[in-house]
Amino acid sequence: MSCITKQHAGKYTYLYESTSFRNAEGKPRNKKVRIGKIDPKTGNTIYTPEYLERMEAAGTPVAVEDNSDTDVDIADVLDSSKRYGSYCLFKELANSIKLLPTLQRALPDCFREVFTLACFLVESQEPLSYCSDWLAETEALPLLERSRLSSQRISELLSSITMAQRDMFYTFWMDQVPRNQYVALDITSISSYSELIESCEWGYNRDHEDLPQINLCMLFGEDVRLPLYQASYSGSISDVMTLKTTLKEVTILLPDRELRVVMDKGFYSQKNVDAMLDPESPVHFLISVPFSSSFAKKLVESERKDIDRIENTILTGGTAIRGIHQVRRWHTKSRNTDIHAHVYFNPIKAATERNELYAYVTELKQEALKDPLQGNLQKDFKKYLIIRKSSKAPSGWTVSINEKAIEEHLKYCGWMVLLSDTIDDSQEALDTYRTKDVVEKSFDRLKNTLDLNRLRVHKDIRMENKLFVSFIALLLISALHQRMKAGSLYKKYTMHELLLKVRKLQIAYVNGKKIIQPISKEQRMIFKDLGLKAPVG
Repeated sequence: MSCITKQHAGKYTYLYESTSFRNAEGKPRNKKVRIGKIDPKTGNTIYTPEYLERMEAAGTPVAVEDNSDTDVDIADVLDSSKRYGSYCLFKELANSIKLLPTLQRALPDCFREVFTLACFLVESQEPLSYCSDWLAETEALPLLERSRLSSQRISELLSSITMAQRDMFYTFWMDQVPRNQYVALDITSISSYSELIESCEWGYNRDHEDLPQINLCMLFGEDVRLPLYQASYSGSISDVMTLKTTLKEVTILLPDRELRVVMDKGFYSQKNVDAMLDPESPVHFLISVPFSSSFAKKLVESERKDIDRIENTILTGGTAIRGIHQVRRWHTKSRNTDIHAHVYFNPIKAATERNELYAYVTELKQEALKDPLQGNLQKDFKKYLIIRKSSKAPSGWTVSINEKAIEEHLKYCGWMVLLSDTIDDSQEALDTYRTKDVVEKSFDRLKNTLDLNRLRVHKDIRMENKLFVSFIALLLISALHQRMKAGSLYKKYTMHELLLKVRKLQIAYVNGKKIIQPISKEQRMIFKDLGLKAPVG
């Protein structure tokens, strides 16, 4: 249901077409589209050309009031100003990492629209369908007249970008990264209510949501600290299967490049390690080994008695842990080869986890003595406690702690095992592995900051291209994050607060000419601390 509402801003009264609806989650939402304003001198309504065209096409033309006899200055007829600071900031960031020229090279016909949508996602954190309202009040790259980024135009755009164009962008983008750099690789799940996206399937959901999903895999440069590549897969495909496919795609895009990949234990399998150790493999790796593997358990047992010595101490992030390097023989189907194994023990973490488990099991026992049939605790009751019926006990039950289960749980607490085909220094291996958290933080930004907690599209090609636009937005966020951190700006602002400060900078339109309004001292200092050129009139 739609209605026309008025909103006062300065000397103008703007008209909005307001439509109420419920989103995919069933929550009430309201979409507002600006359709015109009331002239302060004549009181007449001045409609936007888009609204007049839309109403004409719908068979309900709107009568246009004649303003020809009134003495109205062109500066009063046009919008007096737009927000300019965000556009300037995003454009400077994009040029600093060579994003805009790379986009233009890969998508010459629509790079402006893609970049504008990415800027909108970063600043507004709203669904893409609201971009036209944002664009009406915000300066952006010059768009074609037909590309006002209405909901229909956005749908057309998300249906038009091809896989070949996306791959071309990734090829150009990754080719700028230094060749000897490690890249971190990780996967996240993105849920959807849509039944029309073929790749949305049931699988292991990392957010523990009972919904079909896609799996999104991303490569992230550990030195440049920018996302390099992403690919989506069916929600039912495991991490182990995804690794082989992703690495194959990247090596096709960059056939002359050696990859140095950092992975967590979700990607570990003997088959994956065998494949990466193949002499023809272009991949060098550092991977964490889970303790479900007998290989990791044997390594820990071989070092359990001797690792806690001062000569094995490694300093990392202000914490002292123990680390030992071993050369182990790895047996593949075709050959045997040496591999570098790094075994680590963190005594503080081990003690903390032991203390926390002791406290939790003690609380469990107290709860079991009150009511051993509590449904929400049955799983942990069975795991850590021994509960028996007893006619002699006042409660009718006896409760004791399963000491064997406790010790089994704590057996590998504080331990970690890393494998590499090239890194033979335990300090270097640990430092390299620890920097992989940039991927995890990127996924958090991607899903929470960029409105990707739910996919609100209904076709696979639109899904892929919305993810692509979000990837461009994530590049901007990552670049801004690095500069805020380097300039110590997080001491004063969150990223959202900084964007709110910058966006206040206005640009006025007078007789068709743009005039940048004076920049404040605070805005000038923000651009300076970011290491970016401040806008000037």
